[in-house]
Amino acid sequence: MSRADFSVELRPKLVGKRIKRTEDPRLLAGVGRYVDDMNPQGTVHVAVRRSDQPHARIVGVDVGDALSVPGVVAIYEAADIEGEVNPAIPSSRMPGYYATPIWPLARGKVRYVGEPVVAVVAESRYAAEDALEHISIQYDPLPFAIRQVDAVEDDAPLLHEEAGTNVIIKREFKRGDVDSVIASAPVTVKGRFRMTRKTAVAMENRTYLAEWDARRQSLTLHTSSGSPGIIRDVLSDCLDLPATRLRVVAPDVGGSFGAKGSLYNEEMLVCILARKLGRPVKFTSDRLEDLSATSQAWDELIDAELAVDTDGTMLGLRADVIGDIGAFAIYPWTAALEPVQVVSFLPGPYRMEHYRGRIRGVLTPKPPTGPYRGVGRPSSTFAMERLVDMAARKLGMDPVEFRRRNLVRDEEFPYRTASGIIWDKSAFQDCLKGACDHADYPALTQERTAARAAGRWVGIGLASYAELTGIGSRISVAPGMPINTGTETSRIEIDSTGSVTAAFGVASHGQGLETTLAQIIVDEMGCKLEDILVQHGDSALVPMSTGTYASRSAVLGGGAAILAARAVKAKVLRAAAYLMEQDVADLDMHEGVISSRTSNLTLTLKEVATAVYKQMGRIPLEQRDDLVASETYDPFLGTACSSTHLAMVEVDPDTYGVRILRYVVAEDCGKIINPMIVDGQVHGAVAQGIGAALLEEIVHDDQGQAVTASLADYLVPVATNVPDIGIVHVEADLPANVGGFRGMGEGGTIGAPAAVANAVADALAHLGVSVETLPITPERIFRLLERRSDS
Repeated sequence: MSRADFSVELRPKLVGKRIKRTEDPRLLAGVGRYVDDMNPQGTVHVAVRRSDQPHARIVGVDVGDALSVPGVVAIYEAADIEGEVNPAIPSSRMPGYYATPIWPLARGKVRYVGEPVVAVVAESRYAAEDALEHISIQYDPLPFAIRQVDAVEDDAPLLHEEAGTNVIIKREFKRGDVDSVIASAPVTVKGRFRMTRKTAVAMENRTYLAEWDARRQSLTLHTSSGSPGIIRDVLSDCLDLPATRLRVVAPDVGGSFGAKGSLYNEEMLVCILARKLGRPVKFTSDRLEDLSATSQAWDELIDAELAVDTDGTMLGLRADVIGDIGAFAIYPWTAALEPVQVVSFLPGPYRMEHYRGRIRGVLTPKPPTGPYRGVGRPSSTFAMERLVDMAARKLGMDPVEFRRRNLVRDEEFPYRTASGIIWDKSAFQDCLKGACDHADYPALTQERTAARAAGRWVGIGLASYAELTGIGSRISVAPGMPINTGTETSRIEIDSTGSVTAAFGVASHGQGLETTLAQIIVDEMGCKLEDILVQHGDSALVPMSTGTYASRSAVLGGGAAILAARAVKAKVLRAAAYLMEQDVADLDMHEGVISSRTSNLTLTLKEVATAVYKQMGRIPLEQRDDLVASETYDPFLGTACSSTHLAMVEVDPDTYGVRILRYVVAEDCGKIINPMIVDGQVHGAVAQGIGAALLEEIVHDDQGQAVTASLADYLVPVATNVPDIGIVHVEADLPANVGGFRGMGEGGTIGAPAAVANAVADALAHLGVSVETLPITPERIFRLLERRSDS
């Protein structure tokens, strides 16, 4: 047996197994620790008086009898903290971009309903809320344009006068001569597509607790964030506080979906007030505040046109997009995050020689748009996949066959898209086939035919997409943003008892990272799973981290774990080789036991650690090495992840309600670390995508007021909305990154809206209507049919 074979035989293989999540015992037993569980002695609480105006000058603040409310400690407006904080600037190198400054409280004027204006600090949240009732704010209303189509006009009222325009970002991607191609194409289809505003409805509302240590002149912020490293770095600048005296910790976090990955006004606020008062200061958002002041998502208006040949070959695509970015660019992702990704990913997994995509990001008096599961790709996939189905229908071609002819083929990888994205390699064609085979597509079409013959409105929809995951330093999540999102660090150390501690900059908010990262380390190092402690969510653990977003944790965090585990294992085996008087090449470790191929000698990891740390002199000084390693991984580029979703739906002709009858996902996420966790991610993301397709919508009326600011109005999926989901794992050729992993946490949200939209459009095709706006609610279906009958 060769040494390589021996090594493979001894190493356990936890990657690929359905290991129960190691974090679940504490979470299921109700002993998880969230920010709101923390109440250090002397804690005071903040309640925030928010703007009820979409755009207005602040004339004056009258606190009335608020200070006389028992328990009230202090009341602050922007002038009271002037000079104690610098604004956060979501800067970018993009030409013509304007970075709106972010302050903890509104200064001079307000720009959306829900913007923080006055902060009340009290001994309890109840007292702080009571005091708010005594405060009145006098406003001088200003004109505004609530809709993006109005805000882009040259004569629209300006939200930020210093910008000189509401359009603070423009970008164009192009290849070929798309105008000529579309003008001469035998078949064209076009539409105006829109996914309306959404918001993340995490189980845990946003919560922040800041503690000031007067002795050390240091600050600790506990935050429900997915990016504690980002928050630490920006607050260091905002507070003029060295990072050595600023620690940001994200304990257990009850969901994020991207919305907890940015800096918020209230995070800045509690830090300023804790330093000012010398007491712990806590803010916990209520559900109304979360719905009206947490960053929101999507809200792009996409005018797109696709040209195809008579044989179904795609010829060219063009699109003009207006992205509604709300009243501020968001830190650190900038105003470019969402709209730029729409046009860069619009061609999707298809061959496309001629393309032009233009975006304008426009300020409107609404909460800022920011990261949300899928970022840009749900909207681009919705528009592209609707065009695909529209073209197939116009040609009289089966939509599966149309996709098969145009998806990038295996032999064409690596493939550079018309917008410049490089798909390294992924199972575009195999995912389409896998979904159709699992659902038995021919039988499904026969079932649809029989249902329609019986008078039922039944339709089938597909959506194929590709996304770039685990991106390295060569590519930024948003162009020109102020942070590097392309590296990740892991520090692994073995202590004197043989226990393993692995520290990461990535932060879990429900993905099961404590389990999956431990599985990776076990496979690389050969220790026992129960001996590993995975630490994360603390800016003090590693020198630099940006956190968890953009489907990066498995690729970058896992890659860093592999490199660090290999480095530590090499140190263990060198020490063991000296102690055992063996050639290091003949040793390997399995379940924490080092053994030799050439003898029956063994040592436990604990014995090696004891010799290294406690039995001084047993290993010569020049050969002794602490069992510690820190490694940073940078994949440089990213790797493609792809999927095809298939949905079968039925529309009730009386209520226009939509019921999902069948749902299948076939996805390629590279080497699967834990199939159980992957399945859970797919299930949750598809449920969220179904919500986007059928239910969820933030609505602002003409007066700029959010009329969906409660869960009675903002509807999210419940168990009865979500069908059984068939999942097909396609493990094609693995990517070249360390570990062979692809990101997959966002895929369900990307593919589901488009698949459901296409299925509903198919179900309604006989009525002559098209689905171009999501969510496709019963009211929207009614309006579509009403307009059709009127015409």
